[in-house]
Amino acid sequence: MIRILQQDNRVIKIIFAVIITVACVTMVITLVPGIFDNTGESGPNGNYAVVRGPGLLGRFASDSIPVKETEVQELAQRQLQQQHLPDFLMPYMTQRAGQVLVQRAILKREADRMKLQVSDEDLRRELQTGPFAQYLFPNGQYIGDDGYMNFVQSNFQTSRSDFESKVKSDMELTRLQALITGGVTVSDAAVREAYRVQGTKVKFDYAVISAEDIAKTVNPSDAELQSFFETNQTRYATAIPETRKIQYVAFDASNLPGGKPQITDAEIQAYYKKNQDAYKVQDQVKVRHILISVPQGADSKTDAAAKSKAEDLLKQIKAGGNFAELAEKNSDDPGSKSQGGELGWLDRGKTVPEFDKTAFSLAPGQTSGVIKTQFGYHILQVEDKKTAHERPLSEVKAEIVPVLEQQKVGASEQGFASQLAADAKKNGLDKAAAAKGLHVVTTDYIAKDGVVAGLADGSSLLAQAFTVAKGADPTAVSTGNGFAVFQVEDIKAAHAPDFAAYKAHILNDYREQQVPQLLSAAVNKLDDRAKVLNDLKKAAAEMNIPVKSSDFVNRDAQLPDLGAMSGPASVAFSLAKGAISGPINAGRVGAVLTVLDKQEPSADDIAKNFDKMRAQLLSEQQNEIFQVYMGSLMEKYEKGGAVRYTKQPAQPAPAPAGN
Repeated sequence: MIRILQQDNRVIKIIFAVIITVACVTMVITLVPGIFDNTGESGPNGNYAVVRGPGLLGRFASDSIPVKETEVQELAQRQLQQQHLPDFLMPYMTQRAGQVLVQRAILKREADRMKLQVSDEDLRRELQTGPFAQYLFPNGQYIGDDGYMNFVQSNFQTSRSDFESKVKSDMELTRLQALITGGVTVSDAAVREAYRVQGTKVKFDYAVISAEDIAKTVNPSDAELQSFFETNQTRYATAIPETRKIQYVAFDASNLPGGKPQITDAEIQAYYKKNQDAYKVQDQVKVRHILISVPQGADSKTDAAAKSKAEDLLKQIKAGGNFAELAEKNSDDPGSKSQGGELGWLDRGKTVPEFDKTAFSLAPGQTSGVIKTQFGYHILQVEDKKTAHERPLSEVKAEIVPVLEQQKVGASEQGFASQLAADAKKNGLDKAAAAKGLHVVTTDYIAKDGVVAGLADGSSLLAQAFTVAKGADPTAVSTGNGFAVFQVEDIKAAHAPDFAAYKAHILNDYREQQVPQLLSAAVNKLDDRAKVLNDLKKAAAEMNIPVKSSDFVNRDAQLPDLGAMSGPASVAFSLAKGAISGPINAGRVGAVLTVLDKQEPSADDIAKNFDKMRAQLLSEQQNEIFQVYMGSLMEKYEKGGAVRYTKQPAQPAPAPAGN
């Protein structure tokens, strides 16, 4: 080795220099704690994750793309709200949102690597001709910098630079997807076959056996039920929930010492001055409109037809036609057409820019021309306007008085409740109540989800009553229209029921345990018999099972008992005319069907829908190919240590019991 190094050979020396450099880098990675740790604590700048280039060189040399924690939380919250999901799923949605944004960052790196960056000129062209053009360049005219910034702020709650950065990023990813999937094609034969399958309709008979009907046939003896009850002791150990006997004293404003508090003019004046901003009225306009809608992505022919219809309606209005009647007959806005297009009072900036600008530019009684928004073509008629002003005290006094009364009464009731609870703690609930002219109510034993008779809302009382010990100090709670002070007098712990008293519940449980197996057996028997007889109706009659008939239905249909035809019943589309299906499991229902007739789409139908079907298939295949590409890319980046999470991704919380 020494002799080799002593040789005056430049190539050999370069090789050894590289070896030494790699060894040093390896030592750094190995010996410096956490340098590439993938599960560290939250990193600087509030990052959720950081994406670098894969491999050793990528860790040191390549630019990194941060995925911000705030972006992840915002996306997760938005998805939670859009899908109407419960709050306890937030950790799961956060994990999903984080994965989406990490994938996006990886795609961004790949697009940059392939030199697909979007220039300022590309962005300008996109804003002038793309989906935002109708807002930023209506009729080809730029709305101005102020209008642009207002549009971005009101619609995206972000800055102009961030908005443009996001548009550029979207354009770049679109270019990447187009590059990856650009070679995808769909043959004419595949398009025709896909539409034939999608457009086929079937008509059939179906015999239905319900779980409820099966349950009625399960009639065990008392001995069998007793055995089931004993075998399932754990299941029934707490079947009778905990109950509590509660003593309480309730009161409302009429029981307050000195009566209901009175409101003075000075208090009204002080409240008005303190909350003056709440009584400022913004510019408002009262308007009717007629909408002729244009679907998103509609072709020019559809757009032109909608515009022509709107222009014709405008001519009728100018010729003396009744705006409200024309709106009721022609408007595509379901929320206002039945009111003659009436939208009521609108604040400035609350509608899309084109609509807002036109509405506030018209005088009362004036009708607009035809204007276009993202929803289609509109005609507006302004009925009245209000300019911004501050409402005087004389106008709002009637609104202020109830607010002050509620505040004063609430404070007085709360103070009285606290005093009553303190007296009860010292002298006992009975004496404290009697001293105030009130009386004590004692409930029966009541469950946590029970109802407290005599209270408008006893939920708070019960919620707190089940958290305190028997005999604990008296506690004050709100009751909806007043307060109550309560004590827990006695507690009965959750326990197993008496067999005789709980027999009906045990019977239901026993039946539910037997039903799945019995339902499956009954449907299998029906299926076997129908195939032996080659006649579903005869087999169903022998077993006293009802038979229903469908109309011609496609895969989008919903049928009684069977549900969606895209579900288990979709087997009907694969059967020949006259064929009998196997057993169909549709949840609480089992069924067997026989196909009466089939209708395949005609050559004309296929030709008419050919382009739409091709676009659908092409989109599906492109998405499939891009998903495969994305999967392999994720694997490459993760194996290459290129995705570093600054904290461990949150795990979904378990669903609350009973959900």
